[in-house]
Amino acid sequence: MRGISTGLLLLAVIWLGGCGYNRIQSEDEQVKADWAEVLNQYQRRADLVPNLVNTVKGYAAHEREVLTRVTEARARVGSLAATPELVNDPEAFARFQAAQGELTSALSRLLVVAENYPNLKADAGFRDLQAQLEGTENRITVARNRYIEAVRTFNTTVRSFPVNLTAMVFGYGPKPSFTVEDEKAIAKPPTVDFGADQPPAAAPQ
Repeated sequence: MRGISTGLLLLAVIWLGGCGYNRIQSEDEQVKADWAEVLNQYQRRADLVPNLVNTVKGYAAHEREVLTRVTEARARVGSLAATPELVNDPEAFARFQAAQGELTSALSRLLVVAENYPNLKADAGFRDLQAQLEGTENRITVARNRYIEAVRTFNTTVRSFPVNLTAMVFGYGPKPSFTVEDEKAIAKPPTVDFGADQPPAAAPQ
């Protein structure tokens, strides 16, 4: 009996390896790792928002609508359970994506408004927050692109024969990714480069 059990176990190992089980596991772990980095960078951005809003409020308190929109967008982002399991729930993923898109839009509007306040643009704390936000937006773009590529690879694998049979047996299906429309938006991250205004050109002699 022991020999039969060992033989069946060996056959199972060979079948799992030959039908892509190990490949599915490896690619699934890569998706999880890349998703964790996306969440990390989004959280980094969310953490910057309170200080950014408070700094702008100090110079432009009457821009209440813009400030409120940013604060509310951040609150909606924070209300979502951004867990590793989110990548297996297309509806929850879409809600998360929409909330992050709203925050991106609100931040863009806030930074446009800030252009109208020279004293705010000259504030050292505000300039530091701008630099941090710019770096974070760039890291978000990189992290999202890596996640998109990992999902593309995984989805191709679980849809391809004969690995798709193994995927069905173990309950692995295609994972959601960011939409084309959203990719157009993140291709143009918020402009946060508020360099000092250039002095006017000298009049010709």
